[in-house]
Amino acid sequence: MITGQFNDSFPPIMDGVANVVKNYAYWLNKKHGKSFVITPSFPDHEDNEEFTVYRYLSVPLVFKRPYRLGLPLFSATVRRKLNNIEFDILHTHSPFSSGAFALEIAKKKNIPIITTFHTKLYDDFKQELKSEHLSKFALEKTIEFYNSVDYVWAVSKGSAQTLRSYGYSGFIDVVPNGTDFIYPNDYEKRRRIVNEKYAINQDELVLLYTGQLVWQKNIKLIAKAIASLKASKFLCKILIVGEGNAKKDFFTLTKELGIEDYIIYVGVITNRDELKSIFARADLFIFPSVYDNAPIVLKEAAALKTPAILVKGSNAAEGIIHEENGYLCDNNVECFVKVIKQASTNKEKLKQVGEKAYKTIYRSWESIVDEVDNKYKDILTDIRR
Repeated sequence: MITGQFNDSFPPIMDGVANVVKNYAYWLNKKHGKSFVITPSFPDHEDNEEFTVYRYLSVPLVFKRPYRLGLPLFSATVRRKLNNIEFDILHTHSPFSSGAFALEIAKKKNIPIITTFHTKLYDDFKQELKSEHLSKFALEKTIEFYNSVDYVWAVSKGSAQTLRSYGYSGFIDVVPNGTDFIYPNDYEKRRRIVNEKYAINQDELVLLYTGQLVWQKNIKLIAKAIASLKASKFLCKILIVGEGNAKKDFFTLTKELGIEDYIIYVGVITNRDELKSIFARADLFIFPSVYDNAPIVLKEAAALKTPAILVKGSNAAEGIIHEENGYLCDNNVECFVKVIKQASTNKEKLKQVGEKAYKTIYRSWESIVDEVDNKYKDILTDIRR
């Protein structure tokens, strides 16, 4: 089977959806046929993947760096190459430029096209457009795209419900995300290495946030919670991993709250093995986002048996049972702080919750993509019938 994976982001931009695309392409190419990634170009970057990556012309998105706006219409060379590939199926992970490009090729070749709904698009529109009217208009146009493809997938039941709330009424298949992390044999060694690198005491409580530094992720709640912990003389360190357009304002807020001594800013980590060690060192993964649908970082934490705290009722918290395979809190500082304190003071319980998270949340990308390949085959069988 020959498949094409389309998306607007791909390494060196490493967000959640880029992670999905990379692992789809890697495992499909390794076990199930031949897979290509088609994505916007990135200056001075050379791809070194085990599968072929085709890059089409792009320009910077000034208001959302480091993301790029793809311009496939002006990429004749890539178009010629794609026209010569006998694709069986195309899969786009974005409804925007790469999605439109994939839809055009699928129609031209008369082959099936799938799209996966990953992100709460309406929240993004409101953040960037600053207008309710324009955001609703953009959402309507986006739903037109979902109505144009052959198959729509979502990464969780909650994300499928979100897409329905946007106005999509067609069939939605739920295909979850996975992780490439595997629980390491040298777990304690990794913890010691992180302690040495960031000057953390062996017995010091470490909280971890990894993700984009954007206000949609509810990171203001994290800053206020840390301020409350400090005010109550509760000792801990918080590792912050990631970048984003709210980074500057977020750290201005931490200075205003006087919590710089509690925060260790790590920045972006592109080395997956290093990131695995960061997760291993964390005692609690804090992720209060009500924006995310099915965050891969939650599965990464579970792979290292690191329990997470999430907001009750959020899509991200789907499948989490409080004090069984994770922790849940209300979307406010008081409850968030209370759960952090309660979870961290019972070390034995914390370990049990981490073990249960590993058993119930963790899934490897290899197993997920085996499932994806079977779904692709079912689609092709249905079409041939």
